[in-house]
Amino acid sequence: MSQLSVDHLLGIKYLTTEDIQLIHKTADQFKEVINRPIKKVPSLRDITIANLFFENSTRTKLSFELAEKRLSADVINFSAAQSSVKKGETLIDTVNNILAMKVDIVVMRHPNPGAGVFLSKHVKARIVNAGDGAHEHPTQALLDSYSIREKLGSLEGKKVVIVGDILHSRVALSNIYCLKKLGAEVMVCGPATLIPRHIADLGVKVELNLKKALQWCDVANMLRVQNERMDISYFPSVREYVQQYGVTREILDGLDKEIVIMHPGPINRGVEITSEVADSDQAIILNQVENGVAIRMAVLYLIASKIQHHDQ
Repeated sequence: MSQLSVDHLLGIKYLTTEDIQLIHKTADQFKEVINRPIKKVPSLRDITIANLFFENSTRTKLSFELAEKRLSADVINFSAAQSSVKKGETLIDTVNNILAMKVDIVVMRHPNPGAGVFLSKHVKARIVNAGDGAHEHPTQALLDSYSIREKLGSLEGKKVVIVGDILHSRVALSNIYCLKKLGAEVMVCGPATLIPRHIADLGVKVELNLKKALQWCDVANMLRVQNERMDISYFPSVREYVQQYGVTREILDGLDKEIVIMHPGPINRGVEITSEVADSDQAIILNQVENGVAIRMAVLYLIASKIQHHDQ
């Protein structure tokens, strides 16, 4: 059984192409498990996992919880919104309290970029980054690339455009790293104010015109417009955003090919994409959700298998 080159999943930046392929192959096996009548495997029966969410994220948290339960792990849920973190307890204090409960793996979502890296240097447990600020969201990129591979056979030479608020998006950065490592060509598209200044240094194309971007690509990954970040400085209104960057059936029918539509969710229907597009055969949004569980099972299984090797 080959192994990951890393002890933690902190970001796609730290993974090799072989790591990503191993996670995908392992997810293939778990996908078969999820589709069986008995969906559980005893793989992580002796492993305790703490889900540490310092920011709300219903979908990511549910997906990790389901993955953990399917693997028969013991699960502790810790939602910082309701906890003493509010009283000024530090990240390390919180985690040390949890580690006193003999936790093996911590799945953490945190508003500060680099929180996972910081934690991995200070605690014994393995860390899985479930999103750190506007920095990385590695399992999302792994499930997105896995979903494209499932639909198109491979990523080598495929053209993927990421549309929307690239500036604030951890999904975009992780996806760029992941897609590039798997041999895809990547473009970002959105209002100039929402495209980071040095993004081209990552080897991606930049296109401000949505129709040109869609005509170029095989796959369009439509990012959620984060209304909470839509202060007046980025663009005048959501309505104006929709006019320039919203994907409709009409726009898709105007292309001379059929492209794949993705969305990390939750969708603002009628903003990034219309309901008609979201529910069409071209969209693989529900496949992404299903694949998210298999990918997270694969990540947890591969990280846990390294713990067992160390301890023997």
